[in-house]
Amino acid sequence: MTTKVLALTDALGNLVRFKLLPGQRSEIVGVPDLIDGLAFDALMADKAFDADHLRQTLNERGAEAVIPAKCNRKIHIPHDEEAYKWRHLIENYFSKIKEFRGVNTRYDKTDSSYEATWNIAATIIALR
Repeated sequence: MTTKVLALTDALGNLVRFKLLPGQRSEIVGVPDLIDGLAFDALMADKAFDADHLRQTLNERGAEAVIPAKCNRKIHIPHDEEAYKWRHLIENYFSKIKEFRGVNTRYDKTDSSYEATWNIAATIIALR
């Protein structure tokens, strides 16, 4: 059993929300739940999140999509390359959270206990 974790951080790299997804699912299916009820000006993501329906949703909400276009896109959509340089903050957060052995190795058998482990680790990181 594999699990993907989709995380949303603020502009400073602090965790806002996270969602567990089955390992075989695409990460983009979890984005609507992550951004529901939140106000933001831009969403930074990697090429895996380059989808027209996500870009349309962000446009309707008045948020900028800072997402590089996939190489197989017929019409290239430009993105703010200077803003995209700050996406490393989410990668840094994943590095911080993987310092916790229980998160990194997923000893928990159920999703609810794994979410609890993530919440404990995220709380410890926030208190540092």
